[in-house]
Amino acid sequence: MTAKANFLRTSATLILGSLLATQAFAHGDVTPQKMDVSALPKLGEEWVEENPYVGNEDALKIGESAYAQNCARCHGLDAVSGGIAPDLRYLEPGIEGDEWFVYRVRNGAVRNGVPYMPKMADYLSQETLWSIRAWLVSKHVEQ
Repeated sequence: MTAKANFLRTSATLILGSLLATQAFAHGDVTPQKMDVSALPKLGEEWVEENPYVGNEDALKIGESAYAQNCARCHGLDAVSGGIAPDLRYLEPGIEGDEWFVYRVRNGAVRNGVPYMPKMADYLSQETLWSIRAWLVSKHVEQ
C-alpha cells in the first residue's frame, strides 16, 4: 500500500471513529422500553415531589429491570458509570436528589444543541421512573 493510500485509509478510519463516538455520546434515536407497573400504586398525571416507592420491594424489582433496559447503556450496569454519563449511585437520596431526578427525566439533557439524554418522562410512566429512582437509592454510595 502506498503512503498516500495508507494516509487516506487512516484518515477515513479516524473520521468514521469520530462520527461513531459522536453518535454514542448523543445516543442517537433511542426508544425507551415501557415497563409493567401494575404491581405499584398508581400516581396519576400530576408529578409527585418525593419518591413514593422508597423501600417498596415491587418497585425495587421493577426499577432494577427498567434501569437495565433504559439507563444502563449510558449510566452503566448496576448504576456504575463507565464514563459516558454520570454515575447515579452518587445521586443524593431524599428530596434533594428527587428534585434533580425529576428535573432530568422530565427535561432530558442537551449540550450545544445535541441531546445527551432524552426526556424520559415523554416515554416512561411516572411509576416506572420513580421505581428506577427507588432502585438507585438502594444503590447509593457516598462520594
